[in-house]
Amino acid sequence: QVQLVESGGGLVQHGGSLRLSCAASGSIFSIYRMNWYRQAPGEQRELVATITTGGSTNYADSVKGRFTISRDNTKNTVYLQMNNLKPEDTAVYYCNANLQGIYTYNYWGQGTRVTVSS
Repeated sequence: QVQLVESGGGLVQHGGSLRLSCAASGSIFSIYRMNWYRQAPGEQRELVATITTGGSTNYADSVKGRFTISRDNTKNTVYLQMNNLKPEDTAVYYCNANLQGIYTYNYWGQGTRVTVSS
């Protein structure tokens, strides 16, 4: 079992920055692929950024060059640095821990809301 707690959301103006954090507990954090998803009102949840156990990253086209995902395995924490925020980035952001092998393990945080004003 992995427990995930997000923090760092809030209200920011167009062009501003926020850093989201996701603290994990309950299992060996370093073995999980970590992801940030977001869900805007009336929309499906979408994958925003991924960081593998080896530190490789991948981003949705809509956030490339603006968002940076990172992880600190010593602190069991994954981050999402969001720069040059746009109103279309407004959503609830969710942290996800994923482990695939013989079994698949998938854990979610409760979400943190980001609102970008125009």
